[in-house]
Amino acid sequence: MKTNIVTTEIIVKENKVGIMRVGNVNYISLTDLAKYANSKDPSGVIRNWMSNKNSFDYYSLWEEINNENFNSVESHRIKIAEVPYNRFTMTPNRWKKSFNAIGIIPSSGKYSKGTFAHPDIAFEFASWLSPEFKLYLITEFERLKTNEAYQEKIDWQANRILSKLNYVVHTDAVKTYIVPTLTEEQKKFAYAEEADVLNVALFGMTAKEWRDSNPKLAKEGNIRDYTDILHLVILNNLENSNAEFIKLGLSQRERLIKLNDSARTQMEILKNNNGIKELENIDKYLIETK
Repeated sequence: MKTNIVTTEIIVKENKVGIMRVGNVNYISLTDLAKYANSKDPSGVIRNWMSNKNSFDYYSLWEEINNENFNSVESHRIKIAEVPYNRFTMTPNRWKKSFNAIGIIPSSGKYSKGTFAHPDIAFEFASWLSPEFKLYLITEFERLKTNEAYQEKIDWQANRILSKLNYVVHTDAVKTYIVPTLTEEQKKFAYAEEADVLNVALFGMTAKEWRDSNPKLAKEGNIRDYTDILHLVILNNLENSNAEFIKLGLSQRERLIKLNDSARTQMEILKNNNGIKELENIDKYLIETK
């Protein structure tokens, strides 16, 4: 089971428009909006808009207000040296790389299929395309905020992020209490060995043993990527427990025994729990709609 960026789509005047969650903001696909004007060359539509002086004034000002790391010096330079002339051309990639911009996200293939933008910028772009189209976009975008299924996606993504944070707690304990006692050669394997303590306690095998048994799946992920919700919840709990055991100075053998006992107990208690079933239903929905 892979972790996915939360995405969905809305329908605006019979046009599909992708939405991608970035932090706490729903970014809107400029590529999909541009298809309303030119379905064959949406990137050209975006480039033309970004190369327009009035558009540049707007999205560069947005960055100055909302992005503390924005390269405003370079922005002011080209505003004088390039923007007033017909040769001026701006693209999403140039804007992102040269100006450290955050309002427009160029296509990265793996995650964002197309160019996405913050709603403030996307609405301005839509207005440039068609004021009527912009109004329909705002209506459907606001409707999305009340869509319960989409909110469940966001909540589930938050749960996965919390799980990653617990992993940080675990690795920090390894770094603080175990790594300082090891030789340089041993340090290379410390984190992997502690991860395998959890793997053996919960799954009954090391990461390598799983990879050897599942060579095809191993090409795309690891044992934790393909486990079920119940095991992920227990793993999350074991990471916290192991961090505390490490702080108490328990040996690896002692921790493995305690963690395995805990895993068995939790498995028995949680396997028929309604909360687990609800999480499984949400995860099933995510897989079906991704």
